[in-house]
Amino acid sequence: MRLFVAILCALIAAPSFADTPPAEGKASKAVLVTGASSGIGRKITERLAARGYFVYATARKEEDLKALGAIRNVQALRLDVTQPADIAAAVATISKAGRGLHGLVNNAGVGTLGTIAEMSLEEFDLCMKVNVYGPVMMIKAFQPLVIAAQGRIVNIGSISGVLASPRIPGYVTSKHAIEGLTDSLAAQLAPLGVGVSVVEPGNYRSSIDEKMLARLQDDEKASAIKILGPNFDVSKLPEPDEVAVAVEHALFDPSPKRRYVVSSEPGIVEKTMRKQIEQLVQLNEGHRYTFDRAALIKMLDEALATARPRTE
Repeated sequence: MRLFVAILCALIAAPSFADTPPAEGKASKAVLVTGASSGIGRKITERLAARGYFVYATARKEEDLKALGAIRNVQALRLDVTQPADIAAAVATISKAGRGLHGLVNNAGVGTLGTIAEMSLEEFDLCMKVNVYGPVMMIKAFQPLVIAAQGRIVNIGSISGVLASPRIPGYVTSKHAIEGLTDSLAAQLAPLGVGVSVVEPGNYRSSIDEKMLARLQDDEKASAIKILGPNFDVSKLPEPDEVAVAVEHALFDPSPKRRYVVSSEPGIVEKTMRKQIEQLVQLNEGHRYTFDRAALIKMLDEALATARPRTE
């Protein structure tokens, strides 16, 4: 129960951060960002590189690799997070470079739509391979380098890792898994001097839906478009600059947060908080060790005593 309340308080912290100067010695700080070809991954890469950090930016397509490689302070690496051989090659390249690795940002991800009845098992399998197995394999491969640097691991989750839309159970399942992975890994690596955080974005501009639609068969695509709505237009969503700021904070702040909720929509943030409170009530209700209101408030107050103030 105390752990759950602590998680709630971590979520209450504000979604944005002041622009702070890069850390001293930034030139020696190298970060690996997966899924850097577009959207959130591209924004993270551009921000870190512009701030003077060295970024290993991964992508799968040649044109994306060329574009990333043209950015100052960026080395593009061909990497598919579902392919062990690609991961091993990236480990070898980064190890040979001699910079070490301060940070690993597990950003690569795919989306999928449809209820369990509608969604194909192939789609579900792909979602798990990229969104869950991918980060696990990357962490397993790169954590020796990150541990040696006493660095950071940042997982890109989603508000869907807290909420549970009935329209996207496959994606929701994968992002809930990232929540648990982050907490377990943080407990494992804290004694070794490594920080682990999860950044949970709301709705931002990306190519995740476009790529999903391109994968689907015609009948599946029609169903997905119906779920997205006839007026869905990703270009109307904000650019994910705030997400990149949160990632930099998680990577380099002396006292990073465990969880970063990042959204430009206050209603979505409130919905996320209310969901956590709802789950707390469900966990607490009607059993041998149910706590009364006074006890729950006391727990909340104890956890809030260590929470960060609002940032704006």
